Amino acid sequence: MSEIDYRKIASQPEFESLLKKRNKFILPISIFFIIATLLFPVLTGYTDILNNEAFGNISWAWIYALLLFIMVWTLVTVYMKRAKAFDKEADEIIRKYREGEYK
Repeated sequence: MSEIDYRKIASQPEFESLLKKRNKFILPISIFFIIATLLFPVLTGYTDILNNEAFGNISWAWIYALLLFIMVWTLVTVYMKRAKAFDKEADEIIRKYREGEYK
């Protein structure tokens, strides 16, 4: 099998569109993840907001921590589903290259 000219593929509008879609998806999720994760130590270390009881002996800090785990699993699941779609598009672009559609 011949080598792939990635520069030629990268210059194609389909590839550029794929990159834009991927970045448009990844950037907001990454920012949300970083803010939500870093907010926890800030809120627990510098404020008393999460020290209040939510119900029984359970404080809001415990609920926030649990929600962080749920957030991570949810984001991973969403990312995995979207990554499959991105991979299919990338495979289609490579298929077109191998069939000689990109000159």
